[in-house]
Amino acid sequence: MRFTLKFELAAADLGRAIAWYRDVLGLEPDEPDGEAVVYRVEGTVFGIYPSENAGTNKATSVRLVIDDFDAARAELLSKGVVFLDYDVGPDFRTVDGVLTSPDGERTSWFKDSEGNILAMGSSL
Repeated sequence: MRFTLKFELAAADLGRAIAWYRDVLGLEPDEPDGEAVVYRVEGTVFGIYPSENAGTNKATSVRLVIDDFDAARAELLSKGVVFLDYDVGPDFRTVDGVLTSPDGERTSWFKDSEGNILAMGSSL
C-alpha cells in the first residue's frame, strides 16, 4: 500500500491559530484548503481546521524534532510559551518543564493557542 501522510490539528479560532503558528513557530500557511489551512515543513504536510473540539486531546498531538534543544526552548520562552510539567512516576517526571530520559534526550511539552499539546525534542 502506498500513501502520503498528512496530519491535522483542530482550532477553535482558525485566525488565532494561524497567528500563533506564524508568531511562535515562524510558519506561514502554504495554501488554503477550503476553510482550513495547509503547512509544509521539511516534507511534512499538516493542516489546521476549525473545530469546536480543539484542545480536547490530552495526549501529544505533534512532536517537533529540533537540532538545538536549549536554543529552541529559549526562543519559545521568549515568545511566551509555557512548558508543561508532568509527574507520572519515577521514569516520567519533568523538572522545570523538561523530561530527561536515561539516554540524556530531553523533551518538553507545551500547548498551541488552541490547546493542542505539542512536544519538542531531538529525536523521534
